[in-house]
Amino acid sequence: MRVLFAGTPAFAATSLEALLASGHDVVAVLTQPDRPAGRGKKVLPGLVKQSAVKAGVAVLQPDKLDQQALALLERYRPDVLVVVAYGLLLPPWLLELAPWGALNVHASLLPRWRGAAPIQRAIMAGDHETGICLMQMDHGLDTGPVLAQLACPIEDRDTSASLHDRLATLGARLLVETLNHLDERLRLKQSQSEEGVMYAHKIRKEEAIIDWHADADVLDRMIRAFIPAPVARTMRHGEALMIREAQVMPESRESPSGLPGQVLRIDDEGIEVLCGRGGLRILRLQRPGGKVLSVREFCTGVPLQVGERWGMSL
Repeated sequence: MRVLFAGTPAFAATSLEALLASGHDVVAVLTQPDRPAGRGKKVLPGLVKQSAVKAGVAVLQPDKLDQQALALLERYRPDVLVVVAYGLLLPPWLLELAPWGALNVHASLLPRWRGAAPIQRAIMAGDHETGICLMQMDHGLDTGPVLAQLACPIEDRDTSASLHDRLATLGARLLVETLNHLDERLRLKQSQSEEGVMYAHKIRKEEAIIDWHADADVLDRMIRAFIPAPVARTMRHGEALMIREAQVMPESRESPSGLPGQVLRIDDEGIEVLCGRGGLRILRLQRPGGKVLSVREFCTGVPLQVGERWGMSL
């Protein structure tokens, strides 16, 4: 099939590379304009653009999806539009550009976690399973009928980074399989249920501020959900500390005394911090602009004290 591919980040690049290797004809790639990234804020191409350039595929980066963009895209005469994490809502004319319509690879088991941040929200909610849906796009937000899906377990120590990579691989596989049997999959497509709808709203930076009054298991899920970004953080003596890895402390018969955010114990294995219920053992952390360090490495340069309290303000 003649495929017009729309996507931007790493998740989408995995699907693009699978398409390029599948025998389908990727006639052009639509991706967002290059933007500043990283500490140095250098303007860098997204991974989808990098993959397309390497494969010799035409790359289109319009600032707006307007009539000028329509005229440009029509020249490629695609059979189908494939959308994977493009990053913008698509206008009706783009959804109707190709005879076979627009297909979307979405990282959840719809209708649960429609929207921008399905991987993070699934971990934060304590879901035990998520997956990939191959959906026919309509004018709603992830509301179209599902052509195919694959489930994926969420492991106890999964971060958004580790789950992202597994789902990206599953999504690429499901996309190629679906395109290979598109006529049959379209005939068997299933409308989404009206029950179980949940929205995965975009992650806001302020959500990454740790409230030590919360339960330890809630904070553990939050920390894992915000890896690699925006990274959960707390305040210590006027400086933000970014928590890169933690684990829930085993329950003991005797409840520790103290206030939420208070440091109970420090050793080479971790920093134990009291929560609203239970406690967290911090395993790796980072100062602003610094390297990610183990507790032993961190305590070499920062004199922590048992009894000090974290998270008073940010």
